Amino acid sequence: MASPSPDDQVARRAQVLAGHLHAFHASSEPSLSSSPCLQYSPPELASPPAEFNFHDMRKIMDGHNLQDRDWLFGLMIQSKLFNPKVAGGRVFVSPDYNQSKEQQREMTMKRIQYFLDCGVFQGWLTDSGPEAEMRKFALHEVIGMYDHSLAVKLGVHYFLWGGAIQFFGTKRHHDKWLRDTENYVIKGCFAMSELGHGSNVRGIETVTTYDSKTGEFVINSPCESAQKYWIGGAANHATHTIVFSQLNINGRNQGVHAFIAQIRDTDGNICPNIRVAECGHKIGLNGVDNGRIWFDNVRIPRENLLNSVADVTPDGQYLSAIKDPDQRFAAFLAPLTSGRVTIAVSAVYSSKISLAIAIRYSLTRRAFSLAPNQPEVLLLDYPSHQRRLLPLLAKTYALSFAANYLKMIYVKRTPESNKTIHVVSSAFKAIITWHNMRTLQECREACGGQGLKTENRIGHMKSEYDVQSTFEGDNNVLMQQVSKALLAEYISVQKRNRSFKGLGLEHMNRSCPVIPSQLTSSNLRSSQFQTDIFCLRERDLLTRFAAEISQLQTQGQSREYALLQSYQLAEDLGRAFSDRTILQIFLDAEAAVSSGPLKNELSLLRSMYVLMSVEEDVSFLRYGYLSPDNAAGVRKEVTKLCSELRGHALALVSSFGIPEAFLSPIAFDWVEANAWSSVER
Repeated sequence: MASPSPDDQVARRAQVLAGHLHAFHASSEPSLSSSPCLQYSPPELASPPAEFNFHDMRKIMDGHNLQDRDWLFGLMIQSKLFNPKVAGGRVFVSPDYNQSKEQQREMTMKRIQYFLDCGVFQGWLTDSGPEAEMRKFALHEVIGMYDHSLAVKLGVHYFLWGGAIQFFGTKRHHDKWLRDTENYVIKGCFAMSELGHGSNVRGIETVTTYDSKTGEFVINSPCESAQKYWIGGAANHATHTIVFSQLNINGRNQGVHAFIAQIRDTDGNICPNIRVAECGHKIGLNGVDNGRIWFDNVRIPRENLLNSVADVTPDGQYLSAIKDPDQRFAAFLAPLTSGRVTIAVSAVYSSKISLAIAIRYSLTRRAFSLAPNQPEVLLLDYPSHQRRLLPLLAKTYALSFAANYLKMIYVKRTPESNKTIHVVSSAFKAIITWHNMRTLQECREACGGQGLKTENRIGHMKSEYDVQSTFEGDNNVLMQQVSKALLAEYISVQKRNRSFKGLGLEHMNRSCPVIPSQLTSSNLRSSQFQTDIFCLRERDLLTRFAAEISQLQTQGQSREYALLQSYQLAEDLGRAFSDRTILQIFLDAEAAVSSGPLKNELSLLRSMYVLMSVEEDVSFLRYGYLSPDNAAGVRKEVTKLCSELRGHALALVSSFGIPEAFLSPIAFDWVEANAWSSVER
């Protein structure tokens, strides 16, 4: 049979298409006339009344300084500097990311000046004590909820530059620098990272020598890889910097020390023998002027060595009460924990914003009908959508408690607690920032195309917060540090035949938990099972990690090589430590709440947090902590918990206490926000 000609094929296709169009025209008119246009319906109509008090939940979530937070929210909402825009009859504030990086930096500085004029920074460096530090944390968190660039710029100045002077310096430095830093007369930055060295601070290549004839230190960047890199504030605004450098005295390297160097004069001109360059446009944080710095025989007074850990006499003698170089290096890094604390906390609030937007949207947006002539289904009524968002919501609650705990142990720190703070802050910084990036991505996708719009915040926040996984310590490196600290504690206990004490490892002094062979819903939701399963995993992984390291060393490998080879167990152990610690913090927070609806809600959230963690970590199956049947039971229980939390979702995100203006148009009447009238306006 002959094939049809091209003309015959075209004619046939045209006939079929005409038939489709005729059928569509014939059938579409009645359905259009009988289907009214979609109308926005507030999320409150799709949610039952809350059984618990929003304000009470917010108090235990924020934890402190609620009035100070609300005062600062108000300052930003009422000022034109914060780019207010009307959409859907509501005012929203967020930075204008359509601006060039130069314009964004200019706006960052104008907003800082506004805060100064309003007294926001009062006492940030000149007041002392836990209350003053917690107030500073609270206000910094609110600033970060508006703009991560603004928070990072201030974090570098107050927490890194100012914190270094507080902790590395002595009275002479405090008297000279702190008040002018608090009042932003001096604009500080923090020059630690280099082109060739980031996480490995010990390997930095900047070199400082001492000239006893003039009583000056001389700072040099001996090679291109020694240039200071990613230095926030350096490109445009900073007048001074803390320089981290190897200190060479009389031909002997004494290790990394911190110095104060001026890089610009009061008119903004670069100082002699200093070169500064841009880092360039970034995927986010373009309101921060990251720069590069080279030092060419830069001379600074001897007094500019921050000398709380070590000093150099006028005649060039090196002095330190800490003789061990390793301990001295650790003492230099210990005060820098504040950076990891602020990063972890800001990541929690980023997750809260994205979940509040995505869940509100999912309670108003519909898609597909289950039967003809039936209304379309709300997104959050789909079990799959619940699975996407509600476990992340529960984990965000857990991590909020963890962040509050981290702040508290930091502001109440003692020399004896520094080790615990280092380990916990390393673990929480990694776990929380990883969670934030996952949450932002899931919320972006859950909002569909609307999640791509900058005005709806979530999509852009991904690029703004991505950096948190690597700055102030690469997350993978931090988790290995956590496991190394746990290993050191394990070896110490074995060698000295003593009990575990500290880092929450006391559970290892007790007998090994036994998990029931058949787990019921009641078992899975009990705090005893949840504690047992997390303790069992941590105990076993720590024992396995120690055994693997020991075996490799027995085979002739160095300890350092053995640790490198055991990185997978190290990361599993770091997560196990983090999860168990966070669960204990959650249980302590829960125990402080009186019986009633609020406590019941926290119990649901805790169970969801634990069971989602169990479901997602293959360690529980790989090492036999759970049978396949019990693992399947965990999966079913998570689905049940999603269904139970569905009706509470709006109340839970409302309890975050985020002002409407800090959310986005799709969290409210997104139909009106996109109406033609908004275009005409």
